Amino acid sequence: MTVSSLSELLLAFERNWPTVSESVARGNIKMLKSFLGPAYKGLILRSHKGVDSTLMTAEQTVHYDWKYMREFPAMAKLYEAAKSGQWNANDGTLDWSHAFDPLDQVNHIIPDMYCPGVVLPQWGKLTERQKAEHRQALLSWMLSQILHGEQGALYGAAQVLQSVPWLDGKLFGSTQVVDEARHIEVFHRYLDEKIQRKYEINENLYVLSEALVADSRWDVKFLGMQIMIEGFALGAFTMIRGVVNEPLLRDIMKYVVADEARHVNYGVLALQRFYATELNEKERAEREDLAFEISLLLQRRFLIHEMYEEYWGNYFTIKEWNKFASESQLMTFFRKSMFRLMIPNLKRLGLLSERIRPKYAEMGILDFETGRAMSDMTSDEILAVPL
Repeated sequence: MTVSSLSELLLAFERNWPTVSESVARGNIKMLKSFLGPAYKGLILRSHKGVDSTLMTAEQTVHYDWKYMREFPAMAKLYEAAKSGQWNANDGTLDWSHAFDPLDQVNHIIPDMYCPGVVLPQWGKLTERQKAEHRQALLSWMLSQILHGEQGALYGAAQVLQSVPWLDGKLFGSTQVVDEARHIEVFHRYLDEKIQRKYEINENLYVLSEALVADSRWDVKFLGMQIMIEGFALGAFTMIRGVVNEPLLRDIMKYVVADEARHVNYGVLALQRFYATELNEKERAEREDLAFEISLLLQRRFLIHEMYEEYWGNYFTIKEWNKFASESQLMTFFRKSMFRLMIPNLKRLGLLSERIRPKYAEMGILDFETGRAMSDMTSDEILAVPL
């Protein structure tokens, strides 16, 4: 639902003022300015709600290569792996015939401990059917955000392959476009046929998606999509696969993780070379700030405002809910699962300087820097990382 009255506008400010005020408090006005348009549309007007489609303006430089030089061996190797790693969601690779009830009151689709309301006194007053609806809603919300993120990744990959300056990178980028299309197909089908409900895109994910699509710098799109969003998604996929009680979804996640691991490796290879040779210190600091702001937006993505509005809005103010959700078991688990795979990649790219480290420490995620970078791990190793 878009904002259509003063009262709705004031409520939108109440919901999202922390996002703006914290950027001002950090003195990061330049970064705030780059997100201002998407933030106004996504956080305040909520113009992506209740509509069938959204138009965004995108621009980027197209880099033609007339020499067709294959001079990036590591990227060429990744391209070969991508060609041999293709799979089809509809040819029998996945068993769609498996039947399950997302509202099963005995074999829970997801453990109650991850439902954000389970520790609240109101939870005990719910019927078993209502609790099952909460479990269905939570999994639907998580998979819906993954679906929307995959659409953004599809557009980002299509943009970046036009601008990346290496032919090997363009060739690999074409395989990512196919991968992302397949992910949209498989998650949409699963939500439609198995979970039987979907959620609209979360406001923070919308802001991030539009900001990255609109940015004309290919390396910024790459940093946001390949390192931050894809890295964050990898953590989400492994977490969901580890806790969900449904064989088909577990199989889907196994195949998707193999694709996403290649995508993150692609980002690390490209940006490592580019940042080492093409950026000055001021430009590097700007990318460092951008990565941190994206980390905050991704973290807020899991405050689950959509479920607050649907189930808990009569019990708490949005401020009370934000505090509760940020300290919940679900949020703690998400933070561990997703940032543990992302932070080592930022370190590999040189985006964890002494200047920015205290900010990540305040978020409670700096300790993950000692983990292995995803670019050094196979998909099986990523799946095997303890939850």
